[in-house]
Amino acid sequence: MSAPLPPLLDAVIAGLLLFGGAFALVGAYGLAKLGDFLKRLHGPTKVTTLGIGSILIASMLWFGLRGGAPIAHELLITLFVFITAPVAAHMMVKGAMAIDASTKPPPPPSDRLDDAG
Repeated sequence: MSAPLPPLLDAVIAGLLLFGGAFALVGAYGLAKLGDFLKRLHGPTKVTTLGIGSILIASMLWFGLRGGAPIAHELLITLFVFITAPVAAHMMVKGAMAIDASTKPPPPPSDRLDDAG
């Protein structure tokens, strides 16, 4: 059995776990309670990505500092989550806009001056 970690590192790891759990909870609540599809998409893609990233960083610190298993698995999972979440959200929004025209944003304002003056 390896030596215990210093209290400061234990506190950092615990803080990362609490931070990640809180963000994951907020993301799950947003997914369940927000109104339409585009609003619900923010929960799992934006908020829980930060929560999962925080939990994975805590896992990397814990296992890396304990001298146990290599942390390559956590690094790969973190990289995969941070790359695929925005791409998946973008593809879902594009699909929603193709199916329902009312989800498209309004056109940008014109840069030309009107004949008002």
